[in-house]
Amino acid sequence: MRATTLRIIDLPKSTPHRLPDQLRPNLRLVFVGTAASTRSAEVGHYYAHPGNRFWLAIFEAGITPRRYQPGEFAALLELGIGFTDLSKSGAGMDHEIEAASIDVPGFKAKMEKYRPKTIAFTSKRAASLFYGRPSSVIALGRQPRDGSLPEIFVLPSPSGAASGHWTIEPWRELAAWIAS
Repeated sequence: MRATTLRIIDLPKSTPHRLPDQLRPNLRLVFVGTAASTRSAEVGHYYAHPGNRFWLAIFEAGITPRRYQPGEFAALLELGIGFTDLSKSGAGMDHEIEAASIDVPGFKAKMEKYRPKTIAFTSKRAASLFYGRPSSVIALGRQPRDGSLPEIFVLPSPSGAASGHWTIEPWRELAAWIAS
């Protein structure tokens, strides 16, 4: 009997795939992140890391009628809620996203095409990239109106890594706005 040698082949790690936009015309709300987290890119669901507060926050704030799970993100289209990111090719924490992957003009073109009623950035970092201003000068909550854009809200990041800056209040302000 001949001995068989087990050979292990190292395959190249695939790069995390980007999350598909969940957009359609006239949504009542579009959540906008900087980029997918590593976990979200791996599983293909928005806000998928177990430490992320997003799904609990939108329920507790009254934006959704029940607590959805990350794998149900596409079902929120039925509630008039969509998703996108400023970087569709990057993945990781905000500080890990390459500046070259941030596509603000592409994001603005999507908003012009789909014309949602409200945009909610899910971090001050995403908003600062959009506005071209430092995060330190971006306020949480509803932003001053710019006639060419829908209403814009900036929310504290639901990421567990940002827990020191967490508050539910801007999420509740957003819920009250979209319910009116």
